[in-house]
Amino acid sequence: MKHIIPLIVISALLSPVQAQVTPTKSNIPYVEKGHERHVLDIYAPPNARNLPVVFWIHGGGWQTGDKSDVKLKPQWFMDKGFVFVSTNYRLLPEVDMGTLIRDVAKSFAWVQKHIAGHGGNPKRVLVGGHSAGAQLAAIICTDDRYLKAEGASFNVLIGCVPVDGDTYDVPAIIETAETRLRVHGLPPPKWGHRSKFSITPENHKDFSAVTHVARGKGIPPFLILHVADHPDTTAQAMRLGSSLKEAGIGTTVFGAKDTQHTKLNNDLGLPNDPSTAALSEFVGLTLRK
Repeated sequence: MKHIIPLIVISALLSPVQAQVTPTKSNIPYVEKGHERHVLDIYAPPNARNLPVVFWIHGGGWQTGDKSDVKLKPQWFMDKGFVFVSTNYRLLPEVDMGTLIRDVAKSFAWVQKHIAGHGGNPKRVLVGGHSAGAQLAAIICTDDRYLKAEGASFNVLIGCVPVDGDTYDVPAIIETAETRLRVHGLPPPKWGHRSKFSITPENHKDFSAVTHVARGKGIPPFLILHVADHPDTTAQAMRLGSSLKEAGIGTTVFGAKDTQHTKLNNDLGLPNDPSTAALSEFVGLTLRK
């Protein structure tokens, strides 16, 4: 008689991926009587006390996405001795880009004020994000005006990990994308980066992390992860990395091979994943400081 192995067992044998963990606290408002998206989730290890914090920003083209899309990252960071926070924010086109970034800064300010009550150290925060969240992480960690406007301290930042963003230099990606369409005789997109980043060249520059990189601001070390064979995110990663290095800021740019935009983010936390190894090394150096 043949033994029939349940499908769930086969799945477990084929994939070592652990299930996504449940937040310790979910849907915590960070704005009093705010929008339904003014909420965040906290993942904390048992008996957490004074642990460094990860502040994670989801992707989705600034138009979609949710704080629950974190896959393995909360458990991985908790195993490394962090409290992990994942935030929502209002989306385009309901709000403009400046308001959206200010939402992220408000969430960060709430974390700095309240995370000690959840086992985190408000003076040691690592910021990360994927795709659109990578742009938001990079701008929060280079343009100190956003955090300071919300009463948050810029000098609590201990690291920044943007993952496969293409808008660290917004004018460059607009020119790249629109040139590509123009030489093929195609019209510019109706809702492309030019529109998302508020039309004017001045805004495009102001929403670019590279514009705000400078010595002496307290900008934290960066680990910039990108898909190695994607021309746009590779070029943008190199552009931001070069800008940071020229300003004397510790920076690692890591191009992940044999992957793609979503998989790179989803695989963070997997054993034997090269990008996770780069992240582990970066986190180890960060914690030693």
